[in-house]
Amino acid sequence: MLTEGADEFDADTQFCLGWFDEQGWSAGDFGKADVLARAKGTSVDHVRDAEVIEAGAGKVRLLKPAEYPQDWAPEQDNNTPVWEALHQLIRELRSQGETAAGLLLAGMPQRAEPIRSLAYRLYTLCERKGWADDARAYNELITSWTGIEAASHEKGHFGSQTKLDI
Repeated sequence: MLTEGADEFDADTQFCLGWFDEQGWSAGDFGKADVLARAKGTSVDHVRDAEVIEAGAGKVRLLKPAEYPQDWAPEQDNNTPVWEALHQLIRELRSQGETAAGLLLAGMPQRAEPIRSLAYRLYTLCERKGWADDARAYNELITSWTGIEAASHEKGHFGSQTKLDI
């Protein structure tokens, strides 16, 4: 099952993993989402505030990478689940390429390994379920990872000092 070992991720990401495993990108009942969110130690409102789901009219659905805001900056976001970080990187990689994705990663270097781990986990899930298009998005990120990381190091990581003024 996909959620085994998911405790390495934040509660909102654990919710998204469970919801994706059950619903994919389809809308599901709010009540079901509420039960899952509570089980994962979060709330539907908190996950919605993280801007990774759409919730309304008794339905909840995960946002697809293309629906994430293009002007997102990880340094300015105080509520960034690993799920959001991963899907922002996929959006940026697909629209602007490795260098642009690397610039996003430079703003959240502490999330690099969890993002990569989540991409592998989701790729495996999509392959198992026969969701080829979704699997491709995660595989593209995985295969571009070296270039994305290199671009993030070139940019310099947020919060690190790149030179000394002596």
